[in-house]
Amino acid sequence: MNVTLWIIAGLLAVAFALAGLMKIAQPKEKLAASGMGWTEDFSAGTVKAIGALEVLGALGLVLPAALGVAPVLVPLAATGLAVLMLGAAVVHARRKEQQMIGVNAVLLILAAVVAWGRFGPYAF
Repeated sequence: MNVTLWIIAGLLAVAFALAGLMKIAQPKEKLAASGMGWTEDFSAGTVKAIGALEVLGALGLVLPAALGVAPVLVPLAATGLAVLMLGAAVVHARRKEQQMIGVNAVLLILAAVVAWGRFGPYAF
């Protein structure tokens, strides 16, 4: 199970790091034009903040345990990302973007599994 949790955390870290860096690096208008219509509901600063949270969460999923420094941050990062995905699902539901809710749900469940495993029976 430890290996499974590492794999899930690694995949989540890559997904959130890429998504977060995209939100940080590109202007809000370009994100909206590329299919992220939800950005129209938020300020440019908020979109960048969401991106920063995703990048920090991605780092928090892997680095603390890999470096052996404060590994309790891994389940905290996973919990934070799960909450972020819950918020994203609410935004997509409000905008009637049903397909994106499924993506949010999968990411939320995977982050919750990492949080459960690292807080519980498979803690470092």
